[in-house]
Amino acid sequence: MKKISIVIPSFNEASNINELVQRLTAALKDVPYIYEVIFVDDGSSDNTLETLKAVSEQNANLYYLELSRNFGHQNALKAGYDYADGDCIISMDGDLQHPPELIPQFLQKWEEGYDVVYTTREYHDEATYFKTKSSEIFYNMINSLSDTKLEKGTADFRLIDRKVANVLNQLNENGLFMRGLIKWLGFKQYAINYKAEPRFSGKSKYTVKKMVRFAVEGVTAFSVRPLNIAIGIGAFFSAASLLYIPYIAWTFAYGHESPGWASVIATVVFFGGMQLMVLGIIGLYLGKLFMQAKQRPNYIVRSTNLIKLNNDTAKL
Repeated sequence: MKKISIVIPSFNEASNINELVQRLTAALKDVPYIYEVIFVDDGSSDNTLETLKAVSEQNANLYYLELSRNFGHQNALKAGYDYADGDCIISMDGDLQHPPELIPQFLQKWEEGYDVVYTTREYHDEATYFKTKSSEIFYNMINSLSDTKLEKGTADFRLIDRKVANVLNQLNENGLFMRGLIKWLGFKQYAINYKAEPRFSGKSKYTVKKMVRFAVEGVTAFSVRPLNIAIGIGAFFSAASLLYIPYIAWTFAYGHESPGWASVIATVVFFGGMQLMVLGIIGLYLGKLFMQAKQRPNYIVRSTNLIKLNNDTAKL
C-alpha cells in the first residue's frame, strides 16, 4: 500500500496543534493510504514541543522533529522533506490557513500522474490591505527580477512525488527558497486555487523585515539579474556624465562662472550613493557564496521520535 507523508513546520504553534491534528485526521479518514504526520518544531519558545509529544503518544501516525534552534521556516521545511519517506510528501503550515480538507484533491491529481501539486492562494475578505498588497508586490518583484516565474499567491502548501523529493534531498543550498526551487525542478506540475483561512489562533510570524528578507532570498537564489541591473545603472550614469563635458567647455569658452559647490556636492553624494548600492548588490552575492562555501547544515535535529532516523541520525 502507498504511503503519504505530511510535513508541518511549526514555530510557536502550540495553540493550533490539537485543532490541526483533528482536522487532519478527519480529512485523511477515507484516504486509501497509510500516512505519517511529521511536525518540525523550529526552536519554539512556547510549549509546542510538549504539546507535540503529548499528541504523538495518543496518535501512532504522528511524529516530531525538534530542531536545536530556530533555523527558519524554509530550513524546517527542508528537514521535514529529508526525513519523510512516503511515496508523496504534502507540506503545509501549522496555523490552519492551509485547509487540510484539500489533501484529497492533491492525492487525486497525484494519482492522475502529476509529480507536483501546488496551490495558489486567495485571501479571505477579512485580510488586511497591507497583507494583500505586500503579497502582490512580493510576487511582482520575484517575477520581474528572477528567472524562475511564480504564479501570484503560490504557497508552501503542496504535494511532491517521491522522485521529486529524492532530487530535492540531494540539494544542499544555503538560503533556501522552496517555492522557487520546486518550480525550477520542473516535472509535471498542477496548480490548485484555494482561499486562505484566517489563523486559528496566534499571530503571524512573518514581520515586514522577514518578508523583505524572504523576497531578497528568492530573487538572489535564482537570478543574477540584479547584477545586470547594476551594470546598466553604472553604464547609464557614465554615459550621462559625458553630457556634462560640453557644458563645462562652454562655460570656459564664453567666460561664464562655473557653478558653485552645492551642485558639486549634490552630484558627489548622488553618485556615491549609487556606487554603494551597486557594491551592496555585489556584496550580497559574494556573501551568499561565502556562506555556501562553509558547507554548514541547513538545520540540526536535537531530538525526535522517528525510529527510522537510526540509519542517519545526523542529517547534516
